[in-house]
Amino acid sequence: MKTARCGSAITVSVGGCPGLPACLGMIVFAIGSTQIYPVVANDQVASVPSFRNDVIPILTKASCNSGACHAKAGNGQNGFRLSLLGFEPQEDFEHIVKEGHGRRIFFAAPDQSLLLLKATNTVPHGGGKRMEVDSASYTTLKRWIESGAASNLASDPQLTAMDVQPSHGILQVGSQQQLTVTAKYSNGTQRDVTHFSLYEPNDKAMATASDEGIVSIHDVPGNVAVMVRYQGLVSVFSVSVPLGAPVDKLPAEKNFIDQLVFANLRRIGVPPSDLCDDSTFLRRVTLDIGGRLPTVEETSDFLHSGDPKKREQLVESLLSGPDYADYFANKWAALLKNRRDETSDITANFAFHSWLRDGMLANKPYDQMVREILAATGTIVANPPVAWYKRVKEPQQQIEDIAQLFLGVRMQCAQCHHHPFERWSQTDYYSLTAFFSQVGRKPTSTRGEDVIFHKRGLAQTENKKTRQPVRPAALGSPAPDISADEDPRLRLADWMSDKSNPFFAKALVNRYWKHFFRRGLVEPEDDMRDSNPPTNPELLDALAKHFVTSNFDLKDLVRTITLSTTYQLSSAPNDYNVVDRQNYSHYYPKHLTAEVFLDSIDQFTGARTEFPGLPVGTRAVSLPDNSYNNSTKFLKVFGRPEGASVCECERVQSSSLAQSLFLMNSAEIKAKLATGEGRADRLSKSNSADAENIRELYLAAYSREPKIDELQLAEAYVKKLRLDAQGAPLEEQQSKRLAYEDLIWALMNTKEFLFNH
Repeated sequence: MKTARCGSAITVSVGGCPGLPACLGMIVFAIGSTQIYPVVANDQVASVPSFRNDVIPILTKASCNSGACHAKAGNGQNGFRLSLLGFEPQEDFEHIVKEGHGRRIFFAAPDQSLLLLKATNTVPHGGGKRMEVDSASYTTLKRWIESGAASNLASDPQLTAMDVQPSHGILQVGSQQQLTVTAKYSNGTQRDVTHFSLYEPNDKAMATASDEGIVSIHDVPGNVAVMVRYQGLVSVFSVSVPLGAPVDKLPAEKNFIDQLVFANLRRIGVPPSDLCDDSTFLRRVTLDIGGRLPTVEETSDFLHSGDPKKREQLVESLLSGPDYADYFANKWAALLKNRRDETSDITANFAFHSWLRDGMLANKPYDQMVREILAATGTIVANPPVAWYKRVKEPQQQIEDIAQLFLGVRMQCAQCHHHPFERWSQTDYYSLTAFFSQVGRKPTSTRGEDVIFHKRGLAQTENKKTRQPVRPAALGSPAPDISADEDPRLRLADWMSDKSNPFFAKALVNRYWKHFFRRGLVEPEDDMRDSNPPTNPELLDALAKHFVTSNFDLKDLVRTITLSTTYQLSSAPNDYNVVDRQNYSHYYPKHLTAEVFLDSIDQFTGARTEFPGLPVGTRAVSLPDNSYNNSTKFLKVFGRPEGASVCECERVQSSSLAQSLFLMNSAEIKAKLATGEGRADRLSKSNSADAENIRELYLAAYSREPKIDELQLAEAYVKKLRLDAQGAPLEEQQSKRLAYEDLIWALMNTKEFLFNH
């Protein structure tokens, strides 16, 4: 018996054939950090390398067929084109062997083949050296050329499954784990493909993975997943990284959210922060539900109330008020592309926004809202959801937007090739597209607007690559029989809202979870796939189940989240959870959105922003479309979306130099501070003591009383004598007004004001 190391595995052979896992009679053991996982090797010697099963994996591992290299859209790289990740092996064979006058393959002297000379950088290569001359990959490619560079695609066994061991694990900070990847083929053989697989952690701050499948754990506790890809298949290694701190004192659990969050914190040994105080909760939940700051009166009443149910009552009050409807209609209007590109769009913009707002106010079930959008017919005036079809006209764009927005599935890649990180194929893409193949349009008297109707006929579309007709079919479901008289969009809506749908409810609850916690259980929130698992799968499942059981009640979902202890934890970390960014052991502060920030400044200063064509006093969160971004520079600087994408990422919620300069120097901010009858002007004329006025400022900005040192510092600043340009003392009221303007400006430039915490 002999042993040898092959890639990341230890091979043990009988009969003197060490080295390759394909050798006859070989037993392969992959050595992990805690266990040994046996792998059954091929039962026949692979005398001639397979193009599909040997050559393509080498090119993929070397990134030759990545989107940044020779699989780049168009003509590839420098005239050499490959299919993305080898999903089209027949095309790749043609490009490698038959194109370029055959110069990429040199049968008489395989070592002189351009394929090898470029890969080893013997001949200058823009992609640099991708393999060594004496490597196993180089040897396999050379053997393939020596054997005649045959394709054998028809006779090659098909890859049917892959297995990653271990699939789950608990690893300590600083430890490593060797993964073993086994490919299974249609002829019953198996192969260790650890060395030829690709590894991608979903959080590089928590873990990294080497090319050989060695996962290294860093010093951030929590749950991390490593995506493992081999040819067209994807699997995941999920690992928990415990901190190991004692979790013996936990706040009281309010609902199932707390049970599942705290269970995970116990498992990884991360103690949660304490509950936030009443001031923090009031400001936090009013911003998150109503998109505004609490008023001074609301703050005083709440802080002085002794009712043990006051937090529950506050949430109910916010949900029943118009601010909730304004704020969430604003959110959905941007995601649904309620965009004004021309003046004639104004009717559609206002109608669609009003329809969204009315639905939020009436608490229309979410599945009904989606159904009314998908199956909208008629004119915009008679049926406002038709406005969605004004912006999203092509079936391909319609299904891409719907899949990403309502299912959390990004289908764009599958239009041209198999999705690189998912199981969705071109057939899946065009099967979804076919649901919109019978949408008819007729022009109306309003420029750019159509009557939307169902065209009678067989619902199907053409696969742009195969040129074959494709019937409507939902993801993972067989194609239903749809008559020529039936609108196929109704079938799609039925499937989406079915209680067993694995995507619909999860996509929504994950999106709302991110709204309230800054980070989704799956991140990005609209990229939910097997290779991007949630940080707390049990919680995501429970939230989705609760949402379905409530008959898709959006207000109930908001109520359930905001009344949980998890939502009410302090944002101040303790000694143990300061590095936690995904387990919700404390509240994660988040920037105020552009609209909320502008409204908060107006409310704090006592100013009003005037928007063209809208009544005085209209809030920024009530704006129906993107056109006001151009008339109000503040909204553009602070990242209000234009409604060009269904991705939440279009909204900017990070700081920038432009924002800082705007707050410091813009004439708009200065005008708000100095506005007549504004807060600074009113306080300077007030007969109240300076301490009482300063107290009002802190209640208005932070929903809390000033601390003793803050009060003393502010009082001294207000009492300070101010001089005019000639050095003469200003009159008392004018001096105080300038002082209060400065105080307001200083308070609204603090992180405590800029963030919801």
